[in-house]
Amino acid sequence: MTLPADIETTWLPVALVRQIGRKPLRREVAGHAIVLWRSPTGIHAFRDRCPHRNYPLSQGRIEGGQLVCAYHGWRFTGDGGCVEVPGCAREGLSRLGAETVAVAELDGAVFVRLAGEAAFDAPPMPDSPDFDHFWWPQRATPARVYDALDNVLDPFHTNFIHNGLIRVKGRRQPVVQTIQAFERHFEATYVQDTDYGWMSRALEGPRSQSRGYYYPPVVFQGRWEGPSGLNLCVTLWFVPESADRIRTMARFSTPKSKGPAWLKQALIRLFLMPVIEQDARALKVLRDNIERFGGPRFKAGPGDRLTALLATLYQGGQLEPGEMGPLHMDL
Repeated sequence: MTLPADIETTWLPVALVRQIGRKPLRREVAGHAIVLWRSPTGIHAFRDRCPHRNYPLSQGRIEGGQLVCAYHGWRFTGDGGCVEVPGCAREGLSRLGAETVAVAELDGAVFVRLAGEAAFDAPPMPDSPDFDHFWWPQRATPARVYDALDNVLDPFHTNFIHNGLIRVKGRRQPVVQTIQAFERHFEATYVQDTDYGWMSRALEGPRSQSRGYYYPPVVFQGRWEGPSGLNLCVTLWFVPESADRIRTMARFSTPKSKGPAWLKQALIRLFLMPVIEQDARALKVLRDNIERFGGPRFKAGPGDRLTALLATLYQGGQLEPGEMGPLHMDL
């Protein structure tokens, strides 16, 4: 199990709109190099190689609303068409176009689709004017995408990897879990009070329940709810750059409050950064040890109730709709 099924035909966020300026921006997606660039007509995405001699177009420049290759100066328009080969006549250039990649925008983020014809789609996220939203693009980290999904869906590691931040290893609390399976996604609901970790207490306040969703191939969404409704929604895309490196894009939604949105965003980033770094270290150690032993070995324990569901969807299968629970655990 390396990259998930259907990864090339899925819309994936790769950058923020504001990151694409006067220079081409290179990204890797599922082992494919692409270049993002802006012209007066919008944002464009190409495979990151010139059709002439395979030179990376991301090392070129944007000039006159066109992308110019740094090797021989071939010029391309936003639709990939070649409009100039310096030193040569302009006739017969239609066959020399760059290879385009489908691109779309959502709330300030840029999505690409490597192949296929699927219309743009994204998981359900809060879009009410009663909520503030922000994107948090994170740096590429060494990890397998499957392990990143398995990690974020697993509540038990938080008592150890995030001891004191999210949960407390020596002070567990009773939790009731219910799992709902659908053909192409699943959700797990956890009924409990707020976790004992100081970060959970600082960010949330009273909690009634939380929900975790998996939308294949690479999306996790967490929703934390209090007595008055949704407190926080986080949608994570674990975008694989390759089989062993990911770049995470996160969208946060929180109810509007009296304080400024920028301050709330700053506090969320401040509190969550240690958790992100702890997970990144753990996923790198996990990846390195899997490589050391020549591949993964998984034995599901009694708390790994989501493992089989994740593996089935990750590999392109479908689930038998149904419900499991209520199931009891101590977290």
